[in-house]
Amino acid sequence: MELPRRPAAVVFDLDGLLFDTESLYQEAIMAAADDVGQEMTPAIFHSMIGRPWLLTRAFLVEHYGSSFPVDDFRAAWNRHFDAIVETRLAVKPGTHELLDALDALGLPRGIATSSSHKTVQHHLGAHGLGERFHQIVASGDYAAGKPAPDPYLLAAERLGIEPHLCLALEDSHNGVRSASAAGMMTIMVPDLLEPTHEIRALCTFIVRDLHVVRGLLA
Repeated sequence: MELPRRPAAVVFDLDGLLFDTESLYQEAIMAAADDVGQEMTPAIFHSMIGRPWLLTRAFLVEHYGSSFPVDDFRAAWNRHFDAIVETRLAVKPGTHELLDALDALGLPRGIATSSSHKTVQHHLGAHGLGERFHQIVASGDYAAGKPAPDPYLLAAERLGIEPHLCLALEDSHNGVRSASAAGMMTIMVPDLLEPTHEIRALCTFIVRDLHVVRGLLA
């Protein structure tokens, strides 16, 4: 495998790509659903992966109806996740090695996520990664979240690199759609979601982990 051009910067997703958190979010959302007396399935959760909260909120209200206590549900979801993540936050395989390789190559890197700045700083700080990224684009920084291209376009702008010269790393369908729409070379590293025909067509490559990404940059 060979990238179509040498990237001038790398933009990472956060959840499910750098950190093994999507399964923790799923566990938390199931517990929150029990708290509010509502059935939740993995399929419903999977449709929410990679979406910012406002889109997720609208989806939940549409799916469950206007009587669904969506704000109470979110509060319970956050409460369960915060408790879980304190003891079970882990980086994905190859994260440290890829960042070391980017240091050696002198390539700038950023994060483009639907999570909040508070969440980003918490996760990075927990593993000593706070100084490893040059720009952070998080919820509240852009007008339209993933799958719109705005998060990735803003990340490229802040890094000072044209989008087509950036390599985007994603685990979710909505993230792949966002990065591809921004014009970036896009690699999917699947986590809870496997690529569909649509997603495969949007990706430059689909690889098993970040170790493979490191090999592509060597």
